[in-house]
Amino acid sequence: MATVPQPFLTPEQYLEAERKAEFKSEYVHGEVFAMAGASTAHVQATSNLTRELSSQTRGRCRVFTADMRIHVPATGLYSYADIVVTCEQAQLLDAEFDTLLNPKLIVEVLSPSTEAWDRGDKFRHYRSIPSFAQYLLVSTRRPILEVYTKGETGIWSLTDAQGLDATLDLTSVGVSLALADVYEWIEL
Repeated sequence: MATVPQPFLTPEQYLEAERKAEFKSEYVHGEVFAMAGASTAHVQATSNLTRELSSQTRGRCRVFTADMRIHVPATGLYSYADIVVTCEQAQLLDAEFDTLLNPKLIVEVLSPSTEAWDRGDKFRHYRSIPSFAQYLLVSTRRPILEVYTKGETGIWSLTDAQGLDATLDLTSVGVSLALADVYEWIEL
């Protein structure tokens, strides 16, 4: 997340401005933060993951890219993930159909400027979403995938996969990811 906040806005003011904006911004506690651009590795990883998730969940789940905003009603956060998946009827904030309320899997491709936010406060916000079951973090520096999975008692556990020969199961959406496929065309 960028570090330069804009003036305080209400959620309604944020949504009105965001829907007209040329660039995406996230909203946290009345502040709007412009999102930074992405590297080639980031864009390629997102593309590869979208392909794999869409292919393996076809007919069962909907896979949305970075243009689908996520709203966390419990904390007021409005944010964008690189990929978000829901396997139920999509619950949307309003008739604009651009803000999802019930993600099952959220994917963040890590960037140096956003990694601390993605791993920390953003993840804490997301955890208050009842439907949210898995959080996939993707490194663009090394072939490493980390997935946090919510257990039956609500406790989150971490599993990782490292190396191009590894695979990682995303049980919440019934997908098995081969890291060789995730990192195709990415120079590490």
